[in-house]
Amino acid sequence: MHRKNIFLFLGIFLAVVFLFFPLFEDEEKEPIKEEVPVEEETYTLLFTGDIMLDRGVKHMVEKHGEDYTFPFLNIADTLQEADLLFGNLESMISDRGRKTGSIYSFRAEPQAIEGLVFAGFDIVSLANNHAFDYDREAFEQTMDILKEKEIAYTGGGFNKKEAHSPSTISLKDGTKVGFLGYTEFLYPYAFVKENRSGVTDFSKENMKRDIERAKKDTDFLVVTFHYGDEYQKEPNEKQKSLSRKAIDYGADVVIGHHPHVTQPVENYNGKYIAYSLGNFVFDQYFSEETMRGFMLELELKNSEVIRVKKIHYALNEFYQPKVVGREEVK
Repeated sequence: MHRKNIFLFLGIFLAVVFLFFPLFEDEEKEPIKEEVPVEEETYTLLFTGDIMLDRGVKHMVEKHGEDYTFPFLNIADTLQEADLLFGNLESMISDRGRKTGSIYSFRAEPQAIEGLVFAGFDIVSLANNHAFDYDREAFEQTMDILKEKEIAYTGGGFNKKEAHSPSTISLKDGTKVGFLGYTEFLYPYAFVKENRSGVTDFSKENMKRDIERAKKDTDFLVVTFHYGDEYQKEPNEKQKSLSRKAIDYGADVVIGHHPHVTQPVENYNGKYIAYSLGNFVFDQYFSEETMRGFMLELELKNSEVIRVKKIHYALNEFYQPKVVGREEVK
């Protein structure tokens, strides 16, 4: 081969080697990527007690506030941090109906809904002894207003199927949290029928059936009760029996309200029962016990409770709750 051709060939060969060699070298040295496990998220469920936006609370809003965000101003940050917020709505939100209850009858103005929206409530219970203070018309308007503002409700419905089915809220990871609500105080006229609105028709048999059905469609089931004796600091035997039965049937937590004062939190077979959270927004200024309460905070991971806290609060002279302490529940 001619000497020039030899040099030309060698030159081309060396150029090709040096051009591609770094690529081969990089490919050989490329590190193996290890799969990093995705850390499972935790979610907070926050439960409050009785919310009453009429009477003295209404007076304070009109005298000192601009609107119905006023009762929640001092605690809104804590409420809005929760992934799911629940409360017992002790006053229907309506301007309709006729008064059928006692002198202690509550009906909040339609604009009161803005307070619940501002606070961040995701769901409220309607199963309480004040649900029919202004008859079925006010009860139905309350459900319409809640739906319009995308706040779910439990413990009642426009028909039996709705009232006795779980209201379900999905967390960001798809976890389905279901709610069922009951009260021991109302009379048959207020009970829901096949095609008539009302609160849940409460009995142990109905509760057992509801819970067992709800467990098939939910990942975490909350059962709420409006029960017990007013102003008593300990649960009565009926409260204990109903709550423990609910756990036995499949509830993951039981939340109680009505006594207007707090009652203990019990760990029953690894599940928690909060017998009474006390007043949350209420105008019962006549005692320290009715002007204090706690919210129950559950931390969930993979649909399991990994931490439980009491968030204590006190109501001021304007009936505004403010956090005063936190306590871990064992």
